[in-house]
Amino acid sequence: MSPRVLLGGLGALVLLTACEREHRRFQQLPAAARPAASTVQQSELQPGPVAAPASAPAPATRAASEDNAYDVSEGKRLYVWFNCAGCHAAGGGGGMGPPLLDAKWRYGSEPENIYATIVEGRPNGMPSFRGKIPDTQVWQLVAYVRSMSGLLKKDVAPGRSDTLNTRPSESSKARETPRPEEVEQPR
Repeated sequence: MSPRVLLGGLGALVLLTACEREHRRFQQLPAAARPAASTVQQSELQPGPVAAPASAPAPATRAASEDNAYDVSEGKRLYVWFNCAGCHAAGGGGGMGPPLLDAKWRYGSEPENIYATIVEGRPNGMPSFRGKIPDTQVWQLVAYVRSMSGLLKKDVAPGRSDTLNTRPSESSKARETPRPEEVEQPR
């Protein structure tokens, strides 16, 4: 074998092994075919008929969503599709729901807290989406909501929207330190 062929083969091998790509789960069931997971319902509010509680969320799904640009972009699409903007606007609040762009978190900024808010609902407004949104899509929404406050790595945050630009893209958002929101107590 000539040295030229050997070097060419070695170069091709180096190129193939040096390229690291994100893992795509093509053999996984579609999100709509998987049941949504849940823990304890915190509000009686929920869209549609009452659904039976399911098992606890899988932490592997959470980790995969926050490190996967595709999942975060899907979360951005689902945010519009499920009309989250109807209450939270483009993330800045102003409607019935609190803003999602700042560092204030009423129920906690950890993924599990946001997951519980979506699945279980919260008193005085946020309905429970238990059984209405598949577990994988909930984690995609969680990842996107966290990206709105700059809590994810820049390389997985979604880019600019194709709609009118009402705010900077999530990938250009400065990282903020989450802090609990101070809620006024009734007198």
